[in-house]
Amino acid sequence: MRISVRFLVLGAAAAMVASPVVGQRPDNQILPLSVELQQQAQSLASAGKLTDAAGLLETAVAVDPRNRSAFVEMARVAKQQKLFGKAIRLANEALQLEPNDLDALALQGEAMVELGAIPRARVNLVKLQQLCSNDCRQVATLSAAIARGPTVVAAATKPQAPKTN
Repeated sequence: MRISVRFLVLGAAAAMVASPVVGQRPDNQILPLSVELQQQAQSLASAGKLTDAAGLLETAVAVDPRNRSAFVEMARVAKQQKLFGKAIRLANEALQLEPNDLDALALQGEAMVELGAIPRARVNLVKLQQLCSNDCRQVATLSAAIARGPTVVAAATKPQAPKTN
């Protein structure tokens, strides 16, 4: 039943978006269906059903492409799936709608750290510090990620230089 609802939602979304949309709607003006789908996706992600959550989030964005928080949540899910490049791109989508989105900046920076792009992550950290000084959780989270560096999983996927004897 959910699958058929998703297809109906996608059809309705295509009908509603007749022209390209630019800019972020205020959070209280995001289409309610998009918000509902995002909330369902967050529940699925919390239950560890990341693939299902990602699908619902894609639908939420199709319903209302200006739903910045859905892009942030998609980036969060991609990061949990260890799809760090995708997480960076999705956070960038949110930042195009709102360049000062604290969650998007932090998530993007964390994904950059996982890929070893520490200098780029530091740029995000500086911007976060300018926006909210050092007393917001996003600064603390990104600072800790930079201090820690890439996790073992991410570091293991990096190509290593051949050993020379």
